Amino acid sequence: MFNPSRDEVRQFFRDAHKKQQARLPLSGAELPAADIIARHPEYHALLADAQAAGQEWTPEQGTMNPFLHLSLHLAIAEQLAIDQPPGIRAAFTRLTARMDAHAAEHVLLEALGEVIWAAQQRGAMPDNARYLEKIGQRLG
Repeated sequence: MFNPSRDEVRQFFRDAHKKQQARLPLSGAELPAADIIARHPEYHALLADAQAAGQEWTPEQGTMNPFLHLSLHLAIAEQLAIDQPPGIRAAFTRLTARMDAHAAEHVLLEALGEVIWAAQQRGAMPDNARYLEKIGQRLG
């Protein structure tokens, strides 16, 4: 299993952004990453600043780590592409009937973040059923 370090993840997003800005060819996971970055202009200056990329973000600061945010978007893109967990694509389709796709991704992102946090607290794998349940709660 690929397990990049914090710095490798940050460099991956910085490189994807830099390539996109220079109109250089993107490959593999850089393609969806660049699309996600394009939808988050509030992070562009951060991605261009090598020193800012070393910054720490904590819940106590009241802001989400932008690299975590982009990583969760990338995870969701992969989940939707392969419908894993099963039913995630259908739930996303139902959400997009009510809101734009980016807002729907943020619903998934919030649910995924909560499920990952809970799994870390338990020292267990994320609970896919709970993840889909949290999304379903937003669907009413």
